[in-house]
Amino acid sequence: MDQEIEAIKCRIMDMQVEYHDLDVVITKLSENPYPDQLQLKRLKKRILQLKNMITKLKEQLIPDILA
Repeated sequence: MDQEIEAIKCRIMDMQVEYHDLDVVITKLSENPYPDQLQLKRLKKRILQLKNMITKLKEQLIPDILA
């Protein structure tokens, strides 16, 4: 069980790094007077996917509480 938790935490950290990197790239591309809109759209879609996956993984770390 502890190994699963550590694996999830490691995966979350990897995704957070990728999220941050993509955010930096999106910011740099947006500064361009004529940004590649298709590339921006793809990057924003990927960043949204990462955000959703991070949320789902964090939810897995919350222990189930029996009512």
